[in-house]
Amino acid sequence: MSARTAPTHRIGRRARLAWTGALAAAALASTALAGPAVAGPPVVGSGSGGAGSAVEAGGARHSATQRALDAAVADGVPGVLAQVNSRTGTWSGTAGLGDTATGRERGARDRFRVGSVTKTFVSTVLLQLEAEGRLDLDDTVDHWLPGVVGGNGHDGRRVILRQLLNHTSGIYSYTADPGFQQKVFTTDFLKNRYRTWQPGDLVAIAMTHAPDFAPGTDWNYSNTNYVLAGLVVEKVTGRSYATEIERRILRPLHLTGTRLPGTDPRLPRPSGRAYAVLADDPERTVHDVTELNATMAGAAGSMISDAADLNRFFSALLTGRLLPPAQLKEMKTTVALGSGEDGEDGEAAGYGLGLEKTRLSCGTVVWGHGGGIHGSSTGAFTTADGTHSLSLNFNADWAGDPGRVVEAEFCG
Repeated sequence: MSARTAPTHRIGRRARLAWTGALAAAALASTALAGPAVAGPPVVGSGSGGAGSAVEAGGARHSATQRALDAAVADGVPGVLAQVNSRTGTWSGTAGLGDTATGRERGARDRFRVGSVTKTFVSTVLLQLEAEGRLDLDDTVDHWLPGVVGGNGHDGRRVILRQLLNHTSGIYSYTADPGFQQKVFTTDFLKNRYRTWQPGDLVAIAMTHAPDFAPGTDWNYSNTNYVLAGLVVEKVTGRSYATEIERRILRPLHLTGTRLPGTDPRLPRPSGRAYAVLADDPERTVHDVTELNATMAGAAGSMISDAADLNRFFSALLTGRLLPPAQLKEMKTTVALGSGEDGEDGEAAGYGLGLEKTRLSCGTVVWGHGGGIHGSSTGAFTTADGTHSLSLNFNADWAGDPGRVVEAEFCG
């Protein structure tokens, strides 16, 4: 399929992550592992977790954001949460249920799977390595991973690391493979949820298909790009991408609510449950998909975090605490999202090196990333000066409009 249809080409097919307005292209670009869209949300429980906790004095200024959270529950999302950090303090809002079986309300401190938000962390590590002179973003993939990218027209000698990070490599996304989709996004997921996937296995799936386009000639979101980026981190450092994220980002920023789970299928406490409708179920049964082996996403989207940590990370990133000015500038140099979407000088959206730029309806520009994985839809965005940050999570992957929350907070 052409890169011109990239947002629906991935397994994301995020009609269910229906970000509105200018946010649409960026959010469609952000999904790691969320199943094919299904029509109309089913009913999942009822009730609201309340009107949010006004930790920040004057929390009424976030009333539009709270209304957007409440609207998501009305649209069929079991439970939602958000946290805002700004010059005036911190505000947290919740609505709905974290556990439909017990009636537990969604908690502001709940941890959740963040999907493709993982990509920003991986890209940050690679840019740190560039700043240390240990690699160059113009190095070919084959230089670091000889022979790994090849077959059916793929050629790692023609793809550079920068093209992995901004999705201009043309490398086929393994999550678009029909066989992978059958195992992971249909009811077959229920028997494969604890399966361990090796990064080489995921890349090998992609190599059975032709590239989407010649390297550097177009844009298409490919989760294979970041699986490869994770392998490059390991090759350069001798340590896994997860270890490098922990030692370079999580520990220095004291992100104690964030972890790379490896093969552990559990969510750490505090957390609620995660809910999904699987692709081939005509009854559209809502399944509890909280437990899963996130090696199916790997460096493309396996991370677990909470809203406070995501806000701290993106604020630190945009204010230069994690990258020197030259690397942060590289990260913020965006490309068009295919199909004529705006890029570096446009007014709507562009994709940098694991970082999305979005101009909202009111003209405010935010930077961050969205992410989806079974039963979880996440967004984390901050202003360019890092002083106003929002992170949110829906514990479902078929309903609601996270973009409404983003627009309400930054434009409401």
